[in-house]
Amino acid sequence: MTNYDYIILGAGASGLMLACRMASDPFFDDKSILIIDKEKQKGNDRTWCFWENGKGEWDDILTKTWSKIYFGSDRHKEVIDISPYQYKMIRSEDFYYTLQQKIEKNTNITILNDEVINFAELNDSVQVITKNGSYVAAKLFNSIHKAELYQFQRKYPVLQQHFVGWFVKTEKAVFDDSKATFMDFTVPQNGNTRFMYILPIDKKTALFEYTLFSKELLQLNEYEDAIGSYLKEKGVSSFEIIEKEKGSIPMTAFKFPELNSKHILNIGTAGGWTKASTGYTFRNTAKKTKTLVEFLKTENDLNKYHKKSKFWFYDLIFLDVLANHNEEGATLFASMFKKADVKTIFKFLDEESTFFEDFKIILSVPPKRFVQSFLKRLF
Repeated sequence: MTNYDYIILGAGASGLMLACRMASDPFFDDKSILIIDKEKQKGNDRTWCFWENGKGEWDDILTKTWSKIYFGSDRHKEVIDISPYQYKMIRSEDFYYTLQQKIEKNTNITILNDEVINFAELNDSVQVITKNGSYVAAKLFNSIHKAELYQFQRKYPVLQQHFVGWFVKTEKAVFDDSKATFMDFTVPQNGNTRFMYILPIDKKTALFEYTLFSKELLQLNEYEDAIGSYLKEKGVSSFEIIEKEKGSIPMTAFKFPELNSKHILNIGTAGGWTKASTGYTFRNTAKKTKTLVEFLKTENDLNKYHKKSKFWFYDLIFLDVLANHNEEGATLFASMFKKADVKTIFKFLDEESTFFEDFKIILSVPPKRFVQSFLKRLF
């Protein structure tokens, strides 16, 4: 049985970010760190996007940036200049390669390709059982997401941000790559919150993602038929599908920190680091891993890492409304983008807004459903 100071389960965004921050901090130079992931090469299995004010730490590996976004619905359509913000896109292959190269320079960090079977907390440590071995660490950071831990409870709503995307390439220059389509709700809603999300990489290449915020997933052909119909409606008739992606991201206000312990901290999606009301994870993970590294320098009890926030309650109320009135999502988002400044929306969704800015967002959405949800939760 091999002993380490820290074990990180999963070499995805949260696991690699945490390991890379440890690798860059002299405090961890004498700490033994093990990263376990069953896959050696993940490739382009993810596309991450986030908005950011000015330059950021990931700018060297960006695929594309946009200073304008488009919001569309039957009630409100607008091209929005988001300056000084930029909407930024990263392909996962570039991310994985860059961070692994930095991590592998540190002799105190080991990357192991193996399948995790189970892990358990001991008296003063944690034991991890893999397909080919057993390992013990003082602290464990787990990014392996298990939906069964929360999907059957009824206290908090559980939706999914689920999507299928096509990277399409055309012979002629047909795409406007100066703006990203943030949400286009003009697609048939069919009783759900459905929209098209478009990232034009250049004038001949773009990612079209058919996205839903709802409880139930669709059959694959339903997503792909919707993308095909949308492209036809937009006059894009001659194209090649050069790549596909799909995913399902949990949207829930379930109290993930209750799954943590003194020696085990769940991170990434497994730790509830996904923004519950939107499904965005990348930037929040970047912030969380930064504060976690500082936390580890002074604290021993991982239960103390989580801090309560007003934004958890905001997300809970919003998800209550979406869960109970899923067909009204387009109306809610259209009202918000029509009445509120996009920079205030970004600050609110980044959990960096003041109470005054929160109030502006609250006033921008139709009040009836939110008041009903608030009173239900209150009493």
